Amino acid sequence: MNLWQRSLKELQFKFKVNSLKGFVSFFLIGTLLSVSLAACSGANNSSSSGTNTGTGKKPNVELTLVSFAVTKAAHAAIIPKFVEKWQREQNQTVIFKQSYGGSGTQTRAVVDGLRADVVHLALALDTQKIEKAGLIQPGWEKKFPNNSIVTKSVAALVTREGNPKGIKTWADLAKDDVRVITADPKTSGVARWNFIALWNSVIKTGGDETKATEFVTKVYKNVPVLTKDAREATDAFFKQGQGDALINYENEIVLAVQKGKKTNYILPEVNISIDNPIAVVDKNVEKHGNREVVEAFVKYLFTPEAQQEFAKVGFRPVDETVAKTKEFAEKYPPIKNLSTIQELGGWDAAQKKFFNDGAIFDQIQTKKN
Repeated sequence: MNLWQRSLKELQFKFKVNSLKGFVSFFLIGTLLSVSLAACSGANNSSSSGTNTGTGKKPNVELTLVSFAVTKAAHAAIIPKFVEKWQREQNQTVIFKQSYGGSGTQTRAVVDGLRADVVHLALALDTQKIEKAGLIQPGWEKKFPNNSIVTKSVAALVTREGNPKGIKTWADLAKDDVRVITADPKTSGVARWNFIALWNSVIKTGGDETKATEFVTKVYKNVPVLTKDAREATDAFFKQGQGDALINYENEIVLAVQKGKKTNYILPEVNISIDNPIAVVDKNVEKHGNREVVEAFVKYLFTPEAQQEFAKVGFRPVDETVAKTKEFAEKYPPIKNLSTIQELGGWDAAQKKFFNDGAIFDQIQTKKN
């Protein structure tokens, strides 16, 4: 309207409308100006509408993965493959946010408000804590293949080059002159598995709980410092030169070898199957509105393509077709006496017995000090 008014004044200045001829001329010019303005306005509206339609590409979607420390290398290889696959099939970009640390520490962070969409943790007990906080729906174990166990490993004993202390079995870790590096079961899921492996080594070879308690007490007296997580334990042993032996996941040791570290390690014949579950954090996913891509990512982790990537960096494949390939069958020899946490009563029982405040691990630390 302002543009029209300015145009009208200019025309009134130029033309003295004092005759029918002048009036007609003025009317025709004004009409043409109105048509031009309408045409310009229509063109602008058409351009704006075209921008909105675009190419049909969906808006970007974010996904937050929270996992325990030693999975970082595997996810670094897997995530780009999933992003490319989703982009190709769904015409949508997935932006990943990632957090890695000790499994116990990560669990507390999620319960306290870290808005994870997916949690890949060291043990089912940690996932259950998030469930009890009301963030994960009950029955999460049955939502994905293999009872939602997406990675697994066994415990390994790493020694110094040439194995000067002659460490061959779990029992050797209780010798007075051996210093052992492991993480803190209070903050690290890996460390809880280590403790269970030590305890199980006595029970499975005919010892009772009294002998098992005596044994783990001796071993933890030989631990100079408890690290926060498995990755810090590995760094303390390799980079800082601490200890004569390191207890850690087989996968962490395989990864160290791949990075060029000269590593001597033993897989004890009596061992524990270290099973790592994955779950969707339902409450956060509902808030974020990204369930489709979240569940697609979790399912992708069980595919042969993803399991190969886990296997390359040290995890034993949960997919049988991958596990039976020549490459990985040779890389991961069978364990003669492999136990499961279920044989020890499950994680609820193990937590209460070993790791709750005042339980066996705390009692050991009191004796140690």
